[in-house]
Amino acid sequence: MKKIMKFIPAILLATFIGATAQAQTLKIATVDLGKVFTNYYKTKLAQGDLDNRKNQIFKDENSMLEDLKKGDTDYKALLASASDQALSQDERDKKKQAADAKLKQLQDSKAALDSYDRSAKQNLADQFQRMRDKLLIEIREIVNAKAKAGGYNLVIDSAAETVNATPVVIYNNSQADLTDDVIKQLNTGAPIDLNSPAFAPMSAPSLLSTNRP
Repeated sequence: MKKIMKFIPAILLATFIGATAQAQTLKIATVDLGKVFTNYYKTKLAQGDLDNRKNQIFKDENSMLEDLKKGDTDYKALLASASDQALSQDERDKKKQAADAKLKQLQDSKAALDSYDRSAKQNLADQFQRMRDKLLIEIREIVNAKAKAGGYNLVIDSAAETVNATPVVIYNNSQADLTDDVIKQLNTGAPIDLNSPAFAPMSAPSLLSTNRP
């Protein structure tokens, strides 16, 4: 059943093309959605926002890690004092109690850091997904408008791949490619320098990683 489901989109596309061809001359255009998305100025602005958020998360986690390292040092010192025979039994007992309290504090702090890390990763991924969905809607509106204006029956994403990771579009002479026109319209009046090296291509945010003590 799963294998059959994989071929349904291709079957539907072939059926649509066949039926349309019988009714009228089929007019097809292509657009590279990946290129459009990457070169849309709002994507570049969103990339900056994501990078700023990611950098703040790293700063927060590094600060929490530094506190953990200091707490670990204090714990080891208290533990050593609790075994110092030069101290009275009463003093050693107090040091042992202090060490136990410090250990509990460290465990709670590590749990808080882990929780913050998980939450930060999820929030960052959610922010990326919301941004991506919103921009794709805007891009699709422009593509649809251009397709209607050009009298096209069908617009295919030339960057799309099949479930087998092979190109959907095998050949394209680019005579009816809307990519550059769509990018140009999307970036009309862009408030940023699109050629600035500060704006790298957009990609999904990588998961945060930290070294635990």
